[in-house]
Amino acid sequence: MAWRIGVDSGGTFTDVCLFEDETGTVAVWKVPSTPDDPSRGIAGGVADAIERAGTDAGAVGYFGHGTTVATNALIQHKGARTGLITTDGFRDLLEIGRQKRPDLYDIQVDKPVTLVSRDLRLEVAERLRHDGSVEVPLDEAAVRAAVRRLRDAGVAAVAVCFLYGFVAEAHEALAADILAQEFPAAFASISHAVAPEFREFERMSTAVVNGYLGPVMQSYIQRLGDRLTGLGLTATPHLTQSNGGVISFEQAARLPVRTVLSGPSTGVVGAREVGRQAGLTELITFDMGGTSTDVALLSGGECRLASEAVVHGYPIKAPMLDIHTVGAGGGSIAFIDSGGLLKVGPASAGADPGPVCYGLGAVEPTVTDANVVLGTLNPSFLLGGRMAVRHDLAVASIAALAERLGLEMMETAQGIVSVVTANMARAIRVISVQRGYDPRDHALIAFGGAGPLHAARLARELEIGRVLVPVSPGVLCAMGLLLTDLRSDFALTRLTALDAAVGEVLEDAFGVLTARAEAWFDSEGIAADARRVVRTVDMRYAGQNYELPIALRDSRGQDDLAAAFAAAHRRLYGFAADDEPVQLVTFRVEASAVVPKARFVAQQDAGPDAGGAVIGRRQVWLPEAGGLVDCPVYDRALLRVGNRFAGPAVVEQMDATTVVLPGMTAAVEPYLNLILEAA
Repeated sequence: MAWRIGVDSGGTFTDVCLFEDETGTVAVWKVPSTPDDPSRGIAGGVADAIERAGTDAGAVGYFGHGTTVATNALIQHKGARTGLITTDGFRDLLEIGRQKRPDLYDIQVDKPVTLVSRDLRLEVAERLRHDGSVEVPLDEAAVRAAVRRLRDAGVAAVAVCFLYGFVAEAHEALAADILAQEFPAAFASISHAVAPEFREFERMSTAVVNGYLGPVMQSYIQRLGDRLTGLGLTATPHLTQSNGGVISFEQAARLPVRTVLSGPSTGVVGAREVGRQAGLTELITFDMGGTSTDVALLSGGECRLASEAVVHGYPIKAPMLDIHTVGAGGGSIAFIDSGGLLKVGPASAGADPGPVCYGLGAVEPTVTDANVVLGTLNPSFLLGGRMAVRHDLAVASIAALAERLGLEMMETAQGIVSVVTANMARAIRVISVQRGYDPRDHALIAFGGAGPLHAARLARELEIGRVLVPVSPGVLCAMGLLLTDLRSDFALTRLTALDAAVGEVLEDAFGVLTARAEAWFDSEGIAADARRVVRTVDMRYAGQNYELPIALRDSRGQDDLAAAFAAAHRRLYGFAADDEPVQLVTFRVEASAVVPKARFVAQQDAGPDAGGAVIGRRQVWLPEAGGLVDCPVYDRALLRVGNRFAGPAVVEQMDATTVVLPGMTAAVEPYLNLILEAA
């Protein structure tokens, strides 16, 4: 038998999903994360899961991994000491940026910490023109002196970013050679290799972030690789990128900036496949974990791909799924602000000490504690009985907060849930309403350890009529790793007018990018019949400062491109300027390698009676029903295809808890996913 393993390492829990190719057997496991060294928790979780599945590491044929190591290093500013070498006169560009304040109306707002201090930003004489011709030759002696100065300053990484380095690579390539000669131990981040696109500030920021994260990710990948080898794992390990595809550990170590959304992206991939099983293509994904909530919108079964984004204050030019994150999770801490109002998050209790009910010494109440008090979460244990819950401690923490607020305890606990629901609804409006989509036209797919617990109320807040809860919602990100392809993205900026001569420009630009994609295919050993290439071009009206991606088909000429761009512009902005000249800016190739994936089989209909899955009853506080309600508790593992039941009800399983509100019905579809709908 050949097993495939997906592991998603979050801030609170590490999720493991195993899939056996021949029989379709799925096994899931969840263990607390180890923030001091995530590789330790991953190795322990994999070892436990393999033992539980009754197999051994030698039978594992695929290992995929999603991680928040890069994200956390960026958020917490725990990256490597980094230096920067740039064109004479441009070292302060990293600090000046676009001269935009993070918040226009907040005169006290703090700008993000500059990742390279001014004394480590060094300038050298060189200058290229916009067409790649040399205005000032590179001063090699100055580069050598700068590298030595940074080496003596104790940096671990060096970023190199020259003006117009994306047009002609010669100067940056020569600087990289000197860096390798003078300081071979440094992690080198060269802008044309990291982000070969225009806009010098964003390109410099991306190169710096890549360098800042490089030594951290290299060390982590090395430790994890050693631990997996120690378990006897022989399969080539892969890491998820922000674009939803996977790459080898080696490539992830070279380009860590592409992994800043590694964890959330696999959840979107898994949600897309679950949606397809249920025949749903218009989806809003809702991934609520212990620390944060990630939301994304899928139209036509696909998630929008952004070519750049601002991640925790830092512009990054790298392909990534359009995922919006807020600090709202099960571990989000409830507190009273200076105005005497109840607030929740973004601070989180994390895995250690975790919520108060974990009994590990925490005293500040969290969303999880509120749910334990309300009875929506099991008041005695989590993880199928493997983790004890201290109901008394949760009650004490919520009661203390209630006293300070002057409210009843249950009212306060429900207030915490209502506040966090409002925070998540606001996030969903960002990726739907603000993008020109009506959330009411979509189904909400809820996953993550806390997603199904809050999905019904969130759906009501947004007037969404259908909620889809996967069969293993708490580990869907890990399962998504078993459903994704190898992928790499290539880009080339060439500012060109959309006119009769555009065909020649398209052929030349995509010829260069396709050659790079083929070289990547060859390096990964991908068979010819498994290679897939998708081409897009970023377009804009002349004078605009932002572009829209337009998919390119072989038959598209000038008129087709103009029409496609006008349609995209009209959908996003509500109008099209038909008489304005149009420009092609950046050409992109998405190269993917189709790999064997986990396959799931539809089950036989067992009829509507769900009574056999009821394992007990408990008092649950539901304001929708006027207070405490005696609710049936269903065991998710005992529910069968075709089973139906009405709310109020609670559905428990090892990795998550689902709440079905009054006025809703729940039904099990052929792939054992649970669908909640208004009665």
